[in-house]
Amino acid sequence: MTEQDENYVIAERRRKLGEWRDAGGAYPNDFRRDALAGDLHGLFDGRSAEDLEAEPITVAVAGRMMAKRIMGKASFTNLQDVSGRIQLYVQRDEIGTEAYAAFKAYDIGDIVGARGRLIRTRTGELSVHVSELVLITKSLRPLPEKFHGLTDAEQRHRQRYVDLIMNEESRSIFRARTDLIRFLRGFLDHIGFMEVETPMMQLIPGGAMAKPFITHHNALGIDLYLRIAPELYLKRLVVGGFEKVYEINRNFRNEGLSTRHNPEFTMLESYEAYADYIGCMDMTETMLRDAALAVTGGTSLRFGDAELDLGAPFQRVTMEDAVLAADPSLDRGKLRDREYMAAACARHSLGPTINDGAGTGKLLMALFEGLVEHTLIQPTFITQHPTEVSPLSRCNDDDPYLTDRFELFIGGLEVANGFSELNDAEDQAERFRAQVESKGAGDEEAMHYDADYVRALEYGMPPAAGLGVGIDRLVMLMTDTQSIREVILFPHMRPEAE
Repeated sequence: MTEQDENYVIAERRRKLGEWRDAGGAYPNDFRRDALAGDLHGLFDGRSAEDLEAEPITVAVAGRMMAKRIMGKASFTNLQDVSGRIQLYVQRDEIGTEAYAAFKAYDIGDIVGARGRLIRTRTGELSVHVSELVLITKSLRPLPEKFHGLTDAEQRHRQRYVDLIMNEESRSIFRARTDLIRFLRGFLDHIGFMEVETPMMQLIPGGAMAKPFITHHNALGIDLYLRIAPELYLKRLVVGGFEKVYEINRNFRNEGLSTRHNPEFTMLESYEAYADYIGCMDMTETMLRDAALAVTGGTSLRFGDAELDLGAPFQRVTMEDAVLAADPSLDRGKLRDREYMAAACARHSLGPTINDGAGTGKLLMALFEGLVEHTLIQPTFITQHPTEVSPLSRCNDDDPYLTDRFELFIGGLEVANGFSELNDAEDQAERFRAQVESKGAGDEEAMHYDADYVRALEYGMPPAAGLGVGIDRLVMLMTDTQSIREVILFPHMRPEAE
């Protein structure tokens, strides 16, 4: 439909709305439905026409008209509500000449209410034989064409309301998202975790290596940061004696957009006292396997061209072993030699460099991200991250160069991050100071020094394990969706051109 045609259709629909207003009663709010389309199909699809005739069942349904066939004195229309669609059989002699004439002027997209009895048509379709029909809301804009639908991805993301009207696939993705979050809450509640809420606006952004958004509080006269993670506040609660806590909420990171990144995203973070990263890995594996069963009905997931197996034990590989497997020419004995690692990064055209102030930990991470990450299709925990890139993680008791940390990758996506928490206040203070030095040297993602968090640790935090799970990416895996924009109802996009 051209813009000129669309403008004509809108003008014609506005004319009809004007007539409706003049007649009185436009946009009524007194129709009450008592049945949903999906429930009616579930309950009565097995009933024959004779059964429905012998025991009449009267229902009131409401929803959006998605199709209409006018056939003289009798017509059909398809009504869509949140649960699905059901056909309406509209007969002039049943609803009256005036109401039937009004119905013939209804447009596709209008929201209507109908009362009537269930029947089965000659073609065998369960339908409502309408005795009363009410126009509830006038649709002023035409829906996309029936057979082409709303296929332009950018338009679907900008006009999610139209996408949800037209595309059952989109509706199913967001139903799955709700099912997933409901399951995760139930799982953690069942094993004794307490759901809490922590500040979205923070004096100091902490808990992750990321660039924050900045806002300003007028009454206090101070700048605040939209949180990049809830971690440091949740661990303050562990100090306070809440030993198993979690939060599902938004994080904000002022970084690029891609098929895997949105500046506003949903995270699950949990913290458990008297636990370590191995137990946290065990819990994560069980939780995600059970989530797949709850949301999809099985533990085998199709993701693009891959068949993911969440039923088998997840692999566990150290970061150093993963990098060595990806580039067998590397010498294990030189993985902590700064010049050797810088040369290896340069050979693979990967940053950062020594000139950026990178130590061997950052250089190892660069090799991992460039050579390994995209290859981790089946569920794999990568463990033992360098301390240099893990400022909040507890050092390994046998090798302080490394931390007791893991990241979980599935389908080439980082899905979760967890570690044994650093609860040594003096060690944490030193690591914050090192982060401040990195920030001073130009690292925009380095952390600030959080004196209050250090003070909290000085009161004493029990040993603990923490977990962060990216909900959006997990939904991508559960729904075989390749872009994060498809699983966020209103993803961030550039403003539309005027």
